[in-house]
Amino acid sequence: MKTLSPLNSSNPCLLKTHFLKVPIFNPIFKFKPLPHNTHHARIAKVPSFTINSKLKSSQDINNTGKKSVSQKIVLSETSPPPLAVDKDDINGGSGSESVPVSSKKKGGVSGLAKKLSKKVLQILSNLSLAIGEMFTIAALMALGTVIEQGEAPDFYFKNYPEDHPVLGFFTWRWVLTLGFDHMFTSPVFIGMLALLGASLMACTYTTQIPLVKVSRRWAFLHSAEAIRKQEFSDTLTRASIEDVGTLLMGAGYEVFLKGPCLYAFQGLAGRLAPIGVHISLLLIMVGGTLSAAGSFKGSVTVPQGLNFVVGDVLGPTGFLSTPTEAFNTEIHVNRFYMDYFESGEVSQFHTDLSLLDMDGKEVMRKTISVNDPLRYGGITIYQTDWSISALQILKDNEGPYNLAMAPLQINGDKKLFGTFLPVGDINSPDVKGISMLARDLQSIVLYDKEGKFAGVRRPNSKLPINIDGSEIVILDAIGSSGLDLKTDPGVPTVYAGFGALMLTTCISYLSHSQIWAIQDGTSVIIGGKTNRAKMEFPEEMNRLLDKVPEIVESSSSQQVDTITSG
Repeated sequence: MKTLSPLNSSNPCLLKTHFLKVPIFNPIFKFKPLPHNTHHARIAKVPSFTINSKLKSSQDINNTGKKSVSQKIVLSETSPPPLAVDKDDINGGSGSESVPVSSKKKGGVSGLAKKLSKKVLQILSNLSLAIGEMFTIAALMALGTVIEQGEAPDFYFKNYPEDHPVLGFFTWRWVLTLGFDHMFTSPVFIGMLALLGASLMACTYTTQIPLVKVSRRWAFLHSAEAIRKQEFSDTLTRASIEDVGTLLMGAGYEVFLKGPCLYAFQGLAGRLAPIGVHISLLLIMVGGTLSAAGSFKGSVTVPQGLNFVVGDVLGPTGFLSTPTEAFNTEIHVNRFYMDYFESGEVSQFHTDLSLLDMDGKEVMRKTISVNDPLRYGGITIYQTDWSISALQILKDNEGPYNLAMAPLQINGDKKLFGTFLPVGDINSPDVKGISMLARDLQSIVLYDKEGKFAGVRRPNSKLPINIDGSEIVILDAIGSSGLDLKTDPGVPTVYAGFGALMLTTCISYLSHSQIWAIQDGTSVIIGGKTNRAKMEFPEEMNRLLDKVPEIVESSSSQQVDTITSG
């Protein structure tokens, strides 16, 4: 320890510490005046003064403290409830906090109800049960990705037959009875989420909140033996407990003094963080439940130039689904077009949409594309697919005629659309005509009535082609936009839950450290513990204690002369 003068009560740093003035120390500082010829003197590092002090021992404190020490802790404006220190702390236990529980039990129905509720809370807050619940939920989610969701019953009859059960027992009865065809809204899945939520709330109520309450109280230890039994302990000879408090306060600790006893803590946020983690998980589960049971979903393929009403497309996904005013919105497809790579493959497709209210007034307009949806009134519209709905042509300068295009089944993921223009008698049973095929909106391939290749034309090129005596002009290829619509009321809650989870998880790694000290005569016994950073805590304490100034004792007849003449 450094040999420094003790800090007196006029030190401005002491004003930030919560001290309770107790007449235990009675120092009388007598500073030695400097001589007038100070220009001939050399001042040493340690200032000169004389201390006449009478330090009371721990025995004297125990004998007189009951009468002279107030039992009330003064702290700014408000003070917490009195702390009931557990037996382990008084006897110098390892420091594990326990919540005082009233030993009085009421009889009758109310007593039975309290006993039953306590038993239920004890079961729900069991860690093994919570881990089992999470594994069960994870298994159900994995099963929901394997089993096809939202299919018709015939699909499950065919794929999970009773005569050839999967894994020897799993048939369509399991799927339809337990609701595994809509796993994330099934009673089993939602019930497991509710059970996990109850476990989290029970753990928070029975464990986390009481720990925080104990951590916030001022747990003074009045026994030197109890302090020495902490995870870290040390004894400072010829030191002042007020100096220890000042240094701890400078290191970021919240410091409290009552008579010869000191209590300090740091990192209370680390104690609050587990509660935040539980709340975050509850938010995520609530948001997921809202998304699964309170959403609307729907898909539609709309040709360019046509309209549809949102409410006609969206369908509820669960019992919590409630339509909104935005369901009356009408959507008009102004234009559909595609972008292409240099190789001719489709790279992106776009749809220009106008949203109209019930009076036909445009309230919003946006061109959407893949990964760039439109959001309005809680409804999200995604660009997911495309097709070709019709070809617009001229035949022998007559028309225009719109020929509907139909998708053709081919191997792979390539799309192919086709149409047919009859030639001759259309009522003939053996009617023949011109076939037109298209892979995209760039070009149309034409074949004559014998099925022979006739040529390729681009829409809007206005270049005619003669096939079987007919002159054909391709005016336009009309595309159709594939749109997915959905409402998801749980998204804000899920996002908030994940954001809070990341924040509180980081905060939970902060250490909650507690330090106790007691003045025993001329010595200070100090000890402490922490819930994290077990290796770093002793090093931090040693660095702080090395800075505690040492009190230099002297009698009234002795003086420490630190000024030497030059």
